[in-house]
Amino acid sequence: MQLFYTVRHGDTLYQIARRWELPVESLIAANNLSSPNTIFVGQQLSVPPGVDVIRVKPGDSVYQISQTFGVPASVIIQSNQLQHPYVIQTGQLLKVPPGVPYYVVQQGDTLFQIASHFNVITGGRSNFELIMKVNNLSSIVISPGMQLIIPYAPPGDRGLLAYTSNRSGSYDIWIYNPSNGVNEQITNGLAESYSTPFWSPDSTKIAFVGKSGILTILNIVDKSIARIDQFSDGLGVFLDWSPNSQEIVYTKPNGLVLYNVNTHRARNLNSNGATDAQWFPSGTELLFQAADTKGVSQLFRIKTNGTGKVQITRNTGGRLNDVRLSADGTYALYTTPGASISIIYIVNLATGNVVEVKGGPLAKNYFPTWSPDSSSIAYSATAFENIGYFSLIRTAGRQGMNEVTRAISDCFATPVTWSPDSRKIAYLSGCKQQGSSSEIWAVDLTHPVPIQLVEGGSITALQWSPLPIPFLKKTYSNSAYKVRFQYPSHWNRVNDERYEGEDGFFQIAAIASDHPIEVVCQNEAFHQLNPYGTQPTIQHTQIQNQSSCFIYPSQDQPAEMRNQAALIVQYPTSVVIEGTEYNYFILWADQNHIREISTSLTFL
Repeated sequence: MQLFYTVRHGDTLYQIARRWELPVESLIAANNLSSPNTIFVGQQLSVPPGVDVIRVKPGDSVYQISQTFGVPASVIIQSNQLQHPYVIQTGQLLKVPPGVPYYVVQQGDTLFQIASHFNVITGGRSNFELIMKVNNLSSIVISPGMQLIIPYAPPGDRGLLAYTSNRSGSYDIWIYNPSNGVNEQITNGLAESYSTPFWSPDSTKIAFVGKSGILTILNIVDKSIARIDQFSDGLGVFLDWSPNSQEIVYTKPNGLVLYNVNTHRARNLNSNGATDAQWFPSGTELLFQAADTKGVSQLFRIKTNGTGKVQITRNTGGRLNDVRLSADGTYALYTTPGASISIIYIVNLATGNVVEVKGGPLAKNYFPTWSPDSSSIAYSATAFENIGYFSLIRTAGRQGMNEVTRAISDCFATPVTWSPDSRKIAYLSGCKQQGSSSEIWAVDLTHPVPIQLVEGGSITALQWSPLPIPFLKKTYSNSAYKVRFQYPSHWNRVNDERYEGEDGFFQIAAIASDHPIEVVCQNEAFHQLNPYGTQPTIQHTQIQNQSSCFIYPSQDQPAEMRNQAALIVQYPTSVVIEGTEYNYFILWADQNHIREISTSLTFL
């Protein structure tokens, strides 16, 4: 849920952002402020997560702190579970949330406007239904003074987030779908807390090291599992897939291992102490870290047949860690020298020139990773160690310049991962009392308000799929209606013609009509019962080379229709069902899924 600060006399956005160490751009984006320098007394502002802990100074009281931060004393008392008379001690760490967990409805507000204003948006559409759901509202009617919980909505992005969590009781690999907010457990007792999911470039397989140090390949399409190797210690093992998704490379004490997941054959390249092996885009060359003849850590490249080994760096300092190759193969980054001091460097592989990334204030910069378009890096930088540590989620350009703090995590350090389009960064947070993380958040660099995606259990690792795959699928086939298509695998059968889940549904039928498709689509869209609202949109197209149309609902569609849209397609050959000849196939589905389902539609 979002937290809301009430503007006081003399407040500015910059001052409010500084109280919780937030980028002011995040505060602006969280409230979609068109005139960011204009705020007014009494206005409620959604405040993204920031540095919400202080260390109590001599003379402090709960009342004084509440006045300084402009939040009700009751919020501080409840957040810290203080007992009457609410005495606090010098040096005590005190949580100071940026406001109350509800929005007070104002005159003229509508659910649609509130959702749009506070980024409760899925796929570019105001998701006011989610506000209704979390507040148990039976209608869209709201009145001034009502206190509404404002949730975070699934953003509607394509691509899947794989993560490691014990939310089911044991550590396993899970997948979160940002298009609909669904979480799905895809292994059963196979992972460990140290397991990191590594997607294949075609986004059909995940490799990870799990129970007993076993290297496992999971095919997410058919859920098949292959156990291919074992490590004495699975902690920190780095895996990388070949560009064609057929091989993985990893290192063991005596060198590099290249394993073909189709033929189940392995090749070995000798190089004692090598780490961080990964493929160049050509698929014929590898990058890795190893010691040179003097025992100093360097970066090397080598052909996959074991020839042409070349030293890239001329390092004279400590070990090179967390080596990562940019997707275009032109740059590499690494951290050095170790955990207590971790500085990021970027090396131009053509020239050998090395630049230092300035990094966070404590020189503790972790989990650096390249954007898929190779233009930027993201990483977490430990900060505020005097109050228990937070992480700055930061980005920098490929030359180490233009560093920007994008968001705040309350963890000492967090892995980060990029969305397939290089626009968003996902990271971990929710480290209560310096415990393990329990939340996944994402921030859009073009509209930098953090959005919570997942909450619950202990979460230790995450990685976004390289391709914008829409959902895990099953195949639906109906011999009577002569159709086959794919649908979200977590939806359940209601009857032969209808499947549904919490996030959507589909239903099929056929239309018997001698009218041209333009008339058929018009008649369906503007049915007298207004199932698509009073102003639906008709979009004509072709599916399987057949004339077809999409029907999209207007904003006044009845809520009980569950965001229903429709697809009508003219049959290549009319079908006969129970003696009646039908010329058109019709698919009803929620608006968030109908396009994706239509891409797999075929006629039998």
